[in-house]
Order: sequence, then structure tokens, then C-alpha cells
Amino acid sequence: MASVKKQETILVVGGAGYIGSHMVLLLIRRDYHVVVLDDLSSGHQQAVDPAAELIIGDMADAAILQDIFNRHNISAVMHFAAFMLIDVSVANPSEYYQNNVFKTLFLLDQMRTAGINYFIFSSTAAVFGESHYLPIDNAHPKNPVNPYGSSKLMVERILADYARAYGMRYAVLRYFNACGADPQGRIGELHDPETHLIPVALQAAAGRREHFFIFGNDYDTEDGTCRRDYIHVCDLADAHLLALEKIKHEAGNVSYNLGNGNGFTVQQVVDTVKQVTGCDFIVQQQARRAGDPAALIADASNAQNELGWKPNYQDLTTIIQHAWQWEQSRVFRL
Repeated sequence: MASVKKQETILVVGGAGYIGSHMVLLLIRRDYHVVVLDDLSSGHQQAVDPAAELIIGDMADAAILQDIFNRHNISAVMHFAAFMLIDVSVANPSEYYQNNVFKTLFLLDQMRTAGINYFIFSSTAAVFGESHYLPIDNAHPKNPVNPYGSSKLMVERILADYARAYGMRYAVLRYFNACGADPQGRIGELHDPETHLIPVALQAAAGRREHFFIFGNDYDTEDGTCRRDYIHVCDLADAHLLALEKIKHEAGNVSYNLGNGNGFTVQQVVDTVKQVTGCDFIVQQQARRAGDPAALIADASNAQNELGWKPNYQDLTTIIQHAWQWEQSRVFRL
């Protein structure tokens, strides 16, 4: 009788959020058993695939973590549970360091106690701060300019220390501007408040906002508006799974910048939203926001060369079509 391969179990912390829920979909499609831990402070229970086990709770709750690790043979942990609003991190840094650093440290120590050594960390381009050159590669200086970026960089340094001292295996994935939605329309971006450019523009197209604001039109770009590197959320999930497979089967820990390597300006996004939706909306010019660089573009060549990763959805029109499909026919709402 042929042996049946036992399902591998992954704990996805923050798996009810935007990126985490797309990660859960991919893991289930690849025949992993998935346990989701989320306090639902910004995630949504309805976003979690029914095939996953959802546990509602805090990642720094020892009893919950011990119960998960006792009941399940967890092989790896994926972490998507950070707070991520830059302006809030500036106004209330304590909240961000408590959640993004202290609670992550607690999670890592509970993993050590349980003998779980593989950790996939959702980081950010904010660890780099102002760009010294483009595209931004792994060697770019890391000098975050806000507590959000600082909190992520602190965890990156903690992981390096834990790897040296305890043999922990980890992958750090730094992404620039996550966007898009599940192509089948099951889940998508749903923040409250929404601050990301593409969903804000789509809300304006849908009539849910009176105006769309462009902050600055005098940057050194082709149309004067900021250029950003947008990466489809499903492509991000692919990279996380490839990174997990790499650290499990090869020596060494890894960190990658994830992006399309090209980028689009704010004006190009606005024009494409209008074209995809067929809806016009009012666009108002505002002064530049402090700290907004003209361009942020990722050099993702390491991920492409070492992981064999390649974005499937590089076209801005396709990215916005997926996001618009979700915006029009949300299965659930706030």
C-alpha cells in the first residue's frame, strides 16, 4: 500500500488580514494544513478560508500559543500581524514597538520553547528610509525615518541574532506597495481607514469618496507625481512560500526585496483606474507631504535569481482590474 504524505501544518499569524489571508489561500491550494491566529483588530474573520482553523487571540498570549503548539505539529510560522500605519506610528510609537517588536519577540521565544525553528517575516521597504539610489537592493543603507520602519528593522536584527544564538531559520520579505486582490474575487484589500493609493482611487471611482487627492505634482518624474513600485498581493504570497521552501531545504537565512522593479506614478494609477472602471472622479492637487520621496523602486533580482520567483501580475491594468472586481462585489464589508 502506498504511503500517504502527511499534511504539513503552518501557523499564519495575522492570517485574517489583507496579505495574510491571501497567503492562507495559497497554502491551502498547495495542500498545507493552516492554522490562523489573529486578534481581528484589523483583520476580518470572513477573509479566512474555511479550510483553515481560525483561532481568535493575541500573538503574545502564552496560553493560546502553547495550546496551538501542543495540539498541532507546526513546522513553520508566518508572521503578518504588524501594525502598519506610518502616521499612527509617529503619533503613538509605544503602541507600535509593543505590537511589532515586543509581541514578535514573545512569539519567537514561544516558538523556541516548542522547538519550531522556521520563521517567515513580513517586513517592509520602510526599513530603508530615504532612498540613496534606485532601484533599492538588499545592500541599500537601512535608516528608517518613522517608528513603523524602525520596528520592522528591529525584528530583522533580532532574527539575525536568534539565528546565530539559537539556530533559528528565517526569511525576511520586504515589499514596497502591496496591491490587487484574489483574481477570483474571494478576498481583497479592506482597511479601516483605507490609506493605500489604489483602493482609495477605486473608492473615488465607486462614488464612496468625493475627491481623490494627489500630493505633489512637481517631483522629478515623467509627470511630476510620485512613482511607486506596486506588487500584486498574490505575487507576494508566492514569494513567501518559495522562501519557506528555500530555508527548509538549503542552509542559510535570506532576505529579499519584492517589487516589479519598474513602478508607476500616481497619475498613471489615476488614469488607469478611470480607464478600467469607466468612471470619472474629481482629482484635486495638494501640496507635497513631508517625507515623500520622488520614487521608490525595488531591486528584486535576488528573489528572482535565488527563488526562481517572477511576478505574474506586473501589468497595472490587471492589478487594478482585480482590485476593482473586489471593490464592486465584496463578499463581506466592514
